[in-house]
Amino acid sequence: MYGQEKPKEWDINFYGYARADYIFDSRKSAYVREYQLNLYPLDVAKDANGEDKNATGSSNFLSVVSRLGVKFKGPDVFKAKISGNLEGDFFGNTEVNAAASGTGSIGLFRLRHATIKLDWAKTSLTLGQTWYPTFVPEVFPGVANFNTGIMFNPFGWAGQIRLRQKISEQLSFDLVAYKDREFTASSVSGTAPNAPTFNSSVPTLHGQFQFKNKKIIAGLGAEYQSLKPVIESGGLASDEKLNSTTVFGYFKYANEAIVTKLYGISGGNLTHLVMLGGYGSYANSNGIDSYKPTKTTAFWVDIASNKSKIAPGLFAGYSKNNGLSNSGYKALYMRGLNGTTRAIDNVWRVSARVDFKENKFKLTPELEYTGATWGAMDSSAKVVSAKENVGNFRALVSATYSF
Repeated sequence: MYGQEKPKEWDINFYGYARADYIFDSRKSAYVREYQLNLYPLDVAKDANGEDKNATGSSNFLSVVSRLGVKFKGPDVFKAKISGNLEGDFFGNTEVNAAASGTGSIGLFRLRHATIKLDWAKTSLTLGQTWYPTFVPEVFPGVANFNTGIMFNPFGWAGQIRLRQKISEQLSFDLVAYKDREFTASSVSGTAPNAPTFNSSVPTLHGQFQFKNKKIIAGLGAEYQSLKPVIESGGLASDEKLNSTTVFGYFKYANEAIVTKLYGISGGNLTHLVMLGGYGSYANSNGIDSYKPTKTTAFWVDIASNKSKIAPGLFAGYSKNNGLSNSGYKALYMRGLNGTTRAIDNVWRVSARVDFKENKFKLTPELEYTGATWGAMDSSAKVVSAKENVGNFRALVSATYSF
């Protein structure tokens, strides 16, 4: 009709933020990207005088988690509304190599999300790289630290196919097949990074029910992963698999005043989710090693104000290394080891923050304490003796300006 605007065939929106983090730590910790992301405090390491070499503080000022993204949509495809998303930050993909000069890839642009979504009335299909399905975007800790609850909440992105089916207005089911990419299972010594995933012809399979209304989000899910750590063992062709299962659940309640979130997960070989865990190899009479996952259990709770200007929040999380189901391992490939005899038994964290918000600017001071229990392992990778409790106090101020 004359004078009436035609609907836009294409719509493109840019978004992102500049962020500055000021970080102070009381103890040396396992970390990612120059202490931007702290995992757990390191085990006691005594020198010739009996002094703990890891009982030393550190600090850093960083802006590498600043982010850029674009969302776009165009004409319908196969009678479905279609949209896409590209997003990255400057966190990089590799660490500083202490044995060589340079800073790895920190400060360089890295891919976070690259998705295509086709959306029908009751069914949607997402293709590309996005969050691991165990990471729930609506239910993750609201901490200021960039770790977003890492060690207690899954984290990372994976190439995937995700089919979502609406069962009712409030209930949906997701079926996902994915492959690890940036965050992966540990590789056997002498093999390529991410070799267990590459070698496997079967993607990880995931199913998840979610209930959602105006105030509540709740879900239950499970997944099965079958990896192939090596293609040869002791010079012999190997078809040995590393099989593991994971179950998890979550809950969120939000009203005008408060937001409460809870999450729990238990499973084998959770290394790829940036959590405790991994697997062990076992020698067999046929000369070909077999593999079993270590089990990890973790949970967290986050309670925060939902006010628009000043919003305090509290976080608490706990993760437990439950070891292997079989004793007599040959070698371990897991996060949280100190040499071949000591490992982390558990990690816990509490933190308190206050968000000060004005338009698109947010300033957040946060105090955080992370404790870990280290000790000597038995033949099933469980910590049983010579335990040491260590802790790291982190003070953080984060400033973010979004667009």
